[in-house]
Amino acid sequence: MLGRLAKKELHMSDKEVAWYKNRTYLHFDPSISKKTAQKIVTQPNSIKKHAFYPFIRFSINSQKIRFDKTNKRIERKPVKERQISYASHLDSHIYSYYSQMLSSPYEAMLEEHELDDVVLAFRAKGKSNIHFAQDAFNEIAKRESCCVIGLDIKGFFDNLNHQYLKEIWCSLLKEKTLPADHYSVFKSLTHFSYVDRDELYEELNIPVSNPKNGRTRICTPEEFRNSVRAKGLIKTNKDSNAGIPQGSPISALLSNIYMLEFDKNLQAFAKVNGGKYFRYCDDMLLIVPRDLRIRTEKFAYSEIGKLKLEIQKEKNEIRIFNTLNGKLFSEKPLQYLGFTFDGRSTLIRSASLARYYEHANRGVRLAAATMEKYNTLRIMRGEPPKPLHLKKLYKKYSYLGRRNFLSYGYRAAKIMSSSSIKKQLRQHWKRLQEKISKI
Repeated sequence: MLGRLAKKELHMSDKEVAWYKNRTYLHFDPSISKKTAQKIVTQPNSIKKHAFYPFIRFSINSQKIRFDKTNKRIERKPVKERQISYASHLDSHIYSYYSQMLSSPYEAMLEEHELDDVVLAFRAKGKSNIHFAQDAFNEIAKRESCCVIGLDIKGFFDNLNHQYLKEIWCSLLKEKTLPADHYSVFKSLTHFSYVDRDELYEELNIPVSNPKNGRTRICTPEEFRNSVRAKGLIKTNKDSNAGIPQGSPISALLSNIYMLEFDKNLQAFAKVNGGKYFRYCDDMLLIVPRDLRIRTEKFAYSEIGKLKLEIQKEKNEIRIFNTLNGKLFSEKPLQYLGFTFDGRSTLIRSASLARYYEHANRGVRLAAATMEKYNTLRIMRGEPPKPLHLKKLYKKYSYLGRRNFLSYGYRAAKIMSSSSIKKQLRQHWKRLQEKISKI
């Protein structure tokens, strides 16, 4: 009996500190234990006086890739840059703790307003994009006809208004003003500072390829003062009224909280008009009767304006679904969360497939170049050359791997009962072998 009670208490304790995650990356402070972190983050007086370190920021560059079926070639559009910021170890624990604290009242609000199946991103729902896309496609398939409106928010995290965020944060806590500790966290996220990772590594002579190399932190407090702060590497958020860093353990939840009133109003609009509303981060999908297209767009634009945000008009996706001879169809497939749906079949986006093949081809070339360099040294030592190591290539780029694009694709085919997706992936092994054979 005592053993069961002890296990129950341990389980409860683990649940209470679910916010703790042992992060191994390098930052301005070393990693700390769960016990130490718990002593600090649970003390409001400590948090309200806490001096947050600057975030470290790096850029993720992505190209829009699509396969031109007519000319049978890959086309690329200009690079899109996204800034990702990560907090110091102690700061991350603080953000995680306050995220957990805010999550409970937020989830209660979602349940109260029947928004649990509306807000999809950044929540522990035990589902993936595959399930979310399938839910949307099933909703469309239920109807004889409908209009599907896909909208995208412009510069989402960069444009979250500080004043509005503070108001909705207070509302969630049922407070007129933010408690001092919450305000300290809020201020660190709205008036945040950051250091560019590449500039930082260059200044401190840290190799990008092997930054740790025995280090437990990027620099000492003295080096931080003399080589980081004194040399002007620290930058601040340019907009004093808007923007929070994307990448902190609390940013995703705050973005959802920020959209709460919008979600309530869009859900109510869709429900009263016999429609359905979904939102995945800054990607919104409305399924409504065909004759409500203009009214729905106007309503969404009006509501998003109340949040001091904008819709990215060039990314709008409007699809009309009709039934002909008992079959639902759309002249142009709907793209949603990496998949397309035309009323009859579900597919992986061609751009995603093109990107996978490009990565696979690049991986084969890199493996071949590495092996050639290695074999040159072997020959110089009088040793016979070795063949290309295929195990790693197969693990990353074939159905033999467990966590790669192909395994995701086959999982999607199973969940969505899509023979079309299986057909899309059928040639991957042949193409991979052809690329390897040409080395």
